[in-house]
Amino acid sequence: MRKQKGFSLIELLIVVAIILIIAAIAIPNLLRARIAANESSAAASERTISTAEISYVGAYPATGYPLTLAVLGPLDAGCTAGATVTNACIIDFALASAGATPKSGYLFTAVGADPIGGANQQYLSDAFPASLNTTGVKEFCAVEDNVVRFVSPGGNGVATLGARATCLAKNPIGQ
Repeated sequence: MRKQKGFSLIELLIVVAIILIIAAIAIPNLLRARIAANESSAAASERTISTAEISYVGAYPATGYPLTLAVLGPLDAGCTAGATVTNACIIDFALASAGATPKSGYLFTAVGADPIGGANQQYLSDAFPASLNTTGVKEFCAVEDNVVRFVSPGGNGVATLGARATCLAKNPIGQ
């Protein structure tokens, strides 16, 4: 009798089936890990925005909180012209432009409101998944008390002064 070299078709099919079973177990865990990483990045970015809002109002008290998120960042990818009231250079360009281009799967907005004597006395910043259940499941927000709050499942948050009360009703991170 001759010795057979190689693998039979049955043996190869068994190996492929085992690989597919392992992949079916691993892929959902990988997706959940990616969502968790995106949410962690969004919460940290929301904290950065909140701190930048407070820094901005300290630097420009006559203006108060900025009207948009873009004001907190540079005019372009760098800050060669220096900080101004319209481009404060407090946060990076990627975060300042994350209202239109998602950063780590999240879109960000921030608005200043409630002007008294020309200075905005309140702000609301909001971070929401660009694609709910794909890039994230939680929505994050912050107001002038500098506490980042969340709700799950998140929505398609729009930062308006009317949404400020909704943000205050959400759960603070860590509680």
